[in-house]
Amino acid sequence: MRLSNSQRQFLLQATQRYASKINLAEDYLANRQLSVAEASIFHLGVVDEPLPGHEPYKGRLAIPYITPSGVVDIRFRGMHGEDPKYMGLVGAKTTMFNTQACFVADKYICVTEGEFDCIMMSVKTSHPTVGIPGANNWKPHYAKILDDFDTVIVLADGDAAGLEFGKKISRELGNVNIISMPDGEDVNSMMIKQGSEWLDERIRECVTPG
Repeated sequence: MRLSNSQRQFLLQATQRYASKINLAEDYLANRQLSVAEASIFHLGVVDEPLPGHEPYKGRLAIPYITPSGVVDIRFRGMHGEDPKYMGLVGAKTTMFNTQACFVADKYICVTEGEFDCIMMSVKTSHPTVGIPGANNWKPHYAKILDDFDTVIVLADGDAAGLEFGKKISRELGNVNIISMPDGEDVNSMMIKQGSEWLDERIRECVTPG
């Protein structure tokens, strides 16, 4: 779906407004071991004063999808146990998060299930990482984007959906290594419990010739 210039301007305006209130999420971010400064790298924000049409997202964390052509989408995450946990813009198409990593990665790239795990990988490690917003949101054309890399490392959540996420990507690409998190864990929780070194060691095993 191609966005009109007015749609792009609206998304940019929303991103800038919500990013100016990221300090309101300081406690939530701290619980995930992410600082306000690190969150600001990805222009995360809080919907404190919603723009027209964004009223249902008030109080949520705003996660903009930023590409070389500008902001193309925003997803909204509840910070206080809201249901649903994530909400998207009406009519928006699911897309890959942090596509800029594809332009700086060399021989390998990591893929996470979700934006937050991708953000953690990007600010806490040196491994280029993209995110897919949920195990069921992998699109066939993503394979064309990732096929040029020697190795695609899928950092799968430690549950049935995460396992299927890794398998689905493996069926479409022949260069996949799956690193599964322990049962009930994801990238963020493992960084909190074990530090980024736990992931560094396993990723090195996938990209270093034995």
